[in-house]
Amino acid sequence: MKKGVNRLSYCIRLSCVDELEALLELERAAGQRFADIPALAEMPDDITPIEELQEAHQAGRVWVAVASSDQPIGFAYASIVDGYCHQEELDVLPAFGQRGVGTALVQTVCAYAVAENCAGVTLTTFRAVPWNAPFYKRLGFEILESPSLTPGLAQAFADEARRGLPLHLRCVMRWQASAGQ
Repeated sequence: MKKGVNRLSYCIRLSCVDELEALLELERAAGQRFADIPALAEMPDDITPIEELQEAHQAGRVWVAVASSDQPIGFAYASIVDGYCHQEELDVLPAFGQRGVGTALVQTVCAYAVAENCAGVTLTTFRAVPWNAPFYKRLGFEILESPSLTPGLAQAFADEARRGLPLHLRCVMRWQASAGQ
């Protein structure tokens, strides 16, 4: 355990329908960390549409990290894209960062992918933000270059440009289930 980091008691479970709106507020709060990065300070407020979160919830693909009070402190949700479990979002409240919550959520998504016989997990993220691509690399994800993108991943990446995300700062990453089992 890192020196000076308090132990945190939390568990990960599937989402409850009545907390989906609160998860969007959690996403907004977690996204405030990007405001401190000059290249991303003007990034649009890119919050998940509630309909997407509801759809993922109905499919059993929204996982919530909750503290002992059963209050959400983080969440992840996924879709299925071209045979992969595609992690659409991962957020942890800044006050609970650097305590393994994000890692546990990613591992939950990976375990789901294995259980559902997906080829692995894909995601899009920022290349140089420490809690983005470098974090996922430590968890066994690799960066995919454009020629390696499946049609669905290429579409997901293009959708980010339409939402105003700076694609030159972003990348697509993949965790292969066979390599990570």
